[in-house]
Order: sequence, then structure tokens, then C-alpha cells
Amino acid sequence: MKAVSRIIAVGLLTLGLTGCSDQPPLLKTTGDDYPEKLSEWRVHKISKQSLKLNDGVLPYDLNTPLFTDYASKLRTVWVPAGSSAKMVDGDIQYPVGTVITKTFYYPVDDHGHRNKVNASEGSAVLFTEKEGLPLEKVHLIETRVLVHQASGWMALPYVWNEQQSEATLEWAGESKPLELVHKNGQTESFTYMVPDANQCSGCHAPESYSKAIEPLGPKVRHLNRDFTYASGSENQLAYWEQQGILTGAGDPTVLPANTLWPHGREGESLNKRARSYLDANCSHCHNTKGPGNTSGLFLSMDTPPDTRLGLCKRPIAAGRGSGGFAVAIKPGHADESILTYRMQSKDPGAMMPELGRALVHGEGLEIVRQWINKMEPEC
Repeated sequence: MKAVSRIIAVGLLTLGLTGCSDQPPLLKTTGDDYPEKLSEWRVHKISKQSLKLNDGVLPYDLNTPLFTDYASKLRTVWVPAGSSAKMVDGDIQYPVGTVITKTFYYPVDDHGHRNKVNASEGSAVLFTEKEGLPLEKVHLIETRVLVHQASGWMALPYVWNEQQSEATLEWAGESKPLELVHKNGQTESFTYMVPDANQCSGCHAPESYSKAIEPLGPKVRHLNRDFTYASGSENQLAYWEQQGILTGAGDPTVLPANTLWPHGREGESLNKRARSYLDANCSHCHNTKGPGNTSGLFLSMDTPPDTRLGLCKRPIAAGRGSGGFAVAIKPGHADESILTYRMQSKDPGAMMPELGRALVHGEGLEIVRQWINKMEPEC
């Protein structure tokens, strides 16, 4: 019966999305009459029971990604014909009309369980540009759409239905009960939260005094890595230039690149691995202009290794978020640092990040703990 259900679901999805490739993705530069159905964006299509991308839509990946309860992610970018993104002051500016999507999914286990999540990373990545995402092997949860309009970027959350036939715009977000299976076999129930449209700006608005949002992932230091395309493995920035959707990138070897999660590239230090993790997971708030700037804690890659990074830094506002500890980072003592306390908390009043997770990311926490423990004690 499970196999029959999966075939029916795939058939329904085919009815919903087949034919999307007959037209380019939707060019939506003005107006707030956003599509109710994800298929109307014409970013994805169905072919041979796989979720594939429309012509001109490029997949991409990040060096060190943001943790979201062990979900796998299919990321895409589309730039309208005749336009291109440009490198300006070391970062990427995307033209009006650009559509960026991120689809969150979990693999289906060998027993067909769609609501059990394995606490593992890397092995869950099932997408290839040639074969797409095999629908019988995944449980699609949500697709987030970022569209660049003349008035700025707009974030739209789409939630996949239980039949996996379509995703619908849900302004209020959604919740999905799931179960985590740890590596030791123990299980942990949790609720996966799809953010509402307003919560999107909580992370995607890089300046605390403005509600204007922008993409977080597709920046130079995150994109500067290889991706295996149908034609072979190439650096993403170089490939984007070849495809005409990016100009001015130049030589990727002289551009910044965060470490390749989880083990890094040959010769990369523990310091870079930990800093890259904090940069990807925390710096969208904890930067000099972000919502977390009042804390005085800045976790972007260019922050000097001093009190601004949290070393021996006392909290500006004490409370249960401090866990009773004195400083953000106590060199040599990870278990006495506020930073690691908040990373391993699931208390809504203490946990960091505040949004985007219900689980503790054990692997990320361990890297940060090792980094702190190797520091010379100095407080």
C-alpha cells in the first residue's frame, strides 16, 4: 500500500507541475498578487518521477550552510534573460526579477517512514542536476521563494501538501511533527516550524533599522566552491559567469571562501571551521548593523578575535539567556561560555539562533566547543 501511495503521489505531482518548462520562470517585478501555488513560479518541473529544474534555473550549494533541523536543501537561482548579477565591492547584487528558491526535504528511510529524520549530514543530499530529486525517496516539507522586485526583495513561504502534489503559499507558516533518530538509535520528537512571512525578515533583514530584506546564502564567501553539474564539476562563481548570470567575479582563487562543511578543505584550521559555522548560522543577526548589534557580539568572518567576537565579553543584558555564566566565550572553557550554552539550549528564551531550529546541532556545537577549548585561557 505504501508503494501504491507513493506512485499516486508522484502522479498527482506530475499533474501539478508537468509542462512548467514550456515557459520560462515567472517574471514578477511589481505587484503583490503573488502566486498561490509554487508551480506557478515555473522554477521546477516533473520528469520521470523526479523533481527537476526548469531551463535556465541553476542549482547551487553553500560552503558551510545554515543548520535547519537536519533538513536537506535544494537551492536554486534564476536571473531573467538579458540580465545578470554583478560583483560590487566584493559582493553580489542581483537584478530585479531574480528568483531564488530553497526547498527543504528529508529522505524517506528504507521502511518508507516519511516522518523520521536521521541525525546525519551529507548522505541525505539526493539531488543531481541530471537526475533531479527522486520523489519516491524524499519527503518535501517547504519551499521558500525570494523574488527581487522593483521595490526590493520579498520572501514567500510555500508548504507542500501531504500528497506531495503541490506547495501552497502559507503567509502564517506551518508546523510539521517529526521524529529525530540519533546515531545511537535513540529517538526525539520535535516540531519542524515553517516560518511565517514576517519571521523571514527577522533573519533576512541585515540592518536593524530597516525592514528591507536580502538573500543570505548566495554570497561570494558561501558560493565560492565546486558544484557537480550535469557537464561536470566546476567552481560555482566561474560557472555562473560562463552561463551569463554573473559578471565581474574574476578569479575564484583570490576570492573569500568559507570552509567546506563539515571537515573543511585540506589544510583548513579548526579556527576557520568554527568561524565559518558561526558566520553562516549567527552573523545575519550578530553583525555591526544587524538585529543583534545591541549585544555587542559580532560573529561575521571579518570580526577581530577580541571582545567583539565574544572573548571574555560580559553580556550587556543578563538573564536566563546567560545560563549563569559570566562571558560569551571563556577561552579554554567551552562549558563555561554563554555562546555554547545558548547553542545547546532548546529553551525559547535562551536558544540561539532564535528561529529556524527546534533541535540542537550536535556537530556544529562540537566544532565550536573544540575551538573554544583550544584557546589560551586569558579571562
